[in-house]
Amino acid sequence: MSASVQDSAPRRADAQRNRERILQAARDLVREPGELKLNAVAKACGIGQGTLYRHFPTREDLLAEVYRREVEDLVAEAPRLLEAHPPLDALAAWFDRVAAYARVKRDVFAAIEAATWRDLAAHSLGPIGEAVELLLAAGRSSGSVRPDAEARDVIVLISWLSRLDDAELDARGPRLLSILIDGLRTPRP
Repeated sequence: MSASVQDSAPRRADAQRNRERILQAARDLVREPGELKLNAVAKACGIGQGTLYRHFPTREDLLAEVYRREVEDLVAEAPRLLEAHPPLDALAAWFDRVAAYARVKRDVFAAIEAATWRDLAAHSLGPIGEAVELLLAAGRSSGSVRPDAEARDVIVLISWLSRLDDAELDARGPRLLSILIDGLRTPRP
């Protein structure tokens, strides 16, 4: 997989806006049936294909960045939620965000080669595990999360979300995540 042309160089404001529009359009379009077409992404953004290719030389580069961004957003949400909510409520709200992440993960991984998605999954596990541990540690510290709860256990339990189709994720996801939250609560004596 090649790197994005402008990964390390500072971007002009208009170039950064184009990049953000490209990523959002790709995130929206990857959910549609069939293969994600770069010309459809460029058309959705109202930019030329040359502009798209300057940011993402290949379809795989674009999809990998969509996934990386989704992981970054998911991980960044954990400390923000802890600032605004008690630990167990923050964890529950974060699980709501995990459901959206699972949809993007499923769609991106379905659209790229197996070797690429294995690499992306391996790199995202650490940051996601750290976000889960941050939330669990706050809950353990406050006494609201059981002391034996481990990040790896939570990751194993939420990993099934990316295997569900949209209808099942909508129908069962919130209830199953609520059951998981109840299982993480400190047991009452």
